[in-house]
Parts: sequence; C-alpha cells; structure tokens
Amino acid sequence: MEDFKIRPLSKSELAMAYAPNLTVQGAVNRLMEWIRHNPELAEDLRRTGYRKTQKLFTSLQVRTIVSYLGEP
Repeated sequence: MEDFKIRPLSKSELAMAYAPNLTVQGAVNRLMEWIRHNPELAEDLRRTGYRKTQKLFTSLQVRTIVSYLGEP
C-alpha cells in the first residue's frame, strides 16, 4: 500500500494491506491471528476499546497495530 496513512480502516482494508496476495477472508484471518498471538498487542487494543465484533478499526487502533506490526 503506497503512502500508508493512519486513519480509520475496516478490518478487511487493513488486512489486505498486510496480505494483498490472500483472499479478503484469508487476510483478515491472518491479521486477527497475529493479534491473538501477541498478548501485548491484544491488550493494548483492548485498552483502546476494541471489541472483536467491530468491523472498523479506529485511527488509534490502526496506530496501535502498526506500532507492533510495522507499516503494511
């Protein structure tokens, strides 16, 4: 993804930025697996108000994910 900008993103948008070669569902599954397997990231996301049922990451949540995983 060129010129990645921190902004609200759907789970699928962010996931596809990290794994553009996968299907949308495959990319989302991979992103959520990375989050689940990183307890510090998962806890920091919870502190931002993240709930697993939400479809959109806030800017703060995107920034938190990028701080752990790096820019896509």
